[in-house]
Amino acid sequence: MPDCLTVTDTVSLPTGFSAHVANIGIKDTSTDFLVVASEVTATAAAVFTRSRFAGPSVLLSRRHIDDGRLRAALVVSKNANVATGPQGAANAAELALGVGQALGCDPSEVLVTSTGVIGRQYPMELIRAHLSTLVAGPYPITDALTAATAMMTTDTVAKFAQATVGKARIVGLAKGVGMIEPDMATMISLIFTDAEIAADELDVRFRAAVDVSFNSLSVDTDTSTSDTAAILANGLAGPVDLDEFSVALNSVCRSLTRQLARDGEGATKLLVVNVSGARDDAQAKRVAKAIVNSPLVKTAIHGADPNWGRVAAAIGKCADDTDIDQERVVIRFGEQQVYPGGVDDAGLARLAETMRAEEVLVAADLGIDVGSWTVYGCDLSDGYIRINADYTT
Repeated sequence: MPDCLTVTDTVSLPTGFSAHVANIGIKDTSTDFLVVASEVTATAAAVFTRSRFAGPSVLLSRRHIDDGRLRAALVVSKNANVATGPQGAANAAELALGVGQALGCDPSEVLVTSTGVIGRQYPMELIRAHLSTLVAGPYPITDALTAATAMMTTDTVAKFAQATVGKARIVGLAKGVGMIEPDMATMISLIFTDAEIAADELDVRFRAAVDVSFNSLSVDTDTSTSDTAAILANGLAGPVDLDEFSVALNSVCRSLTRQLARDGEGATKLLVVNVSGARDDAQAKRVAKAIVNSPLVKTAIHGADPNWGRVAAAIGKCADDTDIDQERVVIRFGEQQVYPGGVDDAGLARLAETMRAEEVLVAADLGIDVGSWTVYGCDLSDGYIRINADYTT
């Protein structure tokens, strides 16, 4: 099994990858500019938001990933470059050009990502000044913590994870705490590996990993305009067993997903929802999302209130799933069955302990067939309201 490390561990980027990190003054004095580059051109795959308001940086990067080759990934944090029109598109292209010139590669080999406030142009005078100082790699930074910190906006902790597969390593970075209800991936997540894997194979396996991780995450039901998840594989560690690679990649993506959910804006608890016994996996995922996105469920989790009736109501909202029969449904909080049947005093005491934990599992078996899915989210607190009420002011 792959070893997936947490933010308490020291994690270096895989062989051949290095990072440039800086503050260029986009919003404050924290780091806001990140370039992670490979010494050689890497095979690559990526998925992006399906929002109809996708930002110019997303539109540019969709074109750049077409040939399955990248040399670097760039993150500008604290400015989303969304709803910025032709000028925003020109600015994104200028970013790719500047980084490409510094690395000595074609601009199409640079993935441009951006995160932050919507509707504001990049401060191009600051960006141009910094790009003029950028040099070719390898860069001095190789630790994941420093790179992941440069991606943060309202995140409270940097998010990264790693796994090993054969002689190769996979290291993932992620940011995101709000505007998270993916319709492809979510937030920004960059995965780097020194495994050797063909672009078409990488694309298939990355999309599968995204589906069970980032696409199974929700904080607040709002799909971001800037969602980007990408993987670069430079091959410097040689070939690996592809099935073992998928296991390791899934572990990294799931770790990042759990970190994102746990750090949801205002969150105090990680909420994990598992639905089993469904007609198929798609139905299980749909019902699980209905539960994890319910404000009533989320506030009950926040208040450590074992109100299973809210879970039942969330399942019942899936009105088009006419094969769901309440007489066959079983609902559990942790290991404790709460429906059907009552809960005695001893059961209530156990439930109270379960609900006070930092991670709460809600499980529902639909009693139809063998479909199952797990999704990840968080509780809903007054902190979420405060953070988002004051976000741009």
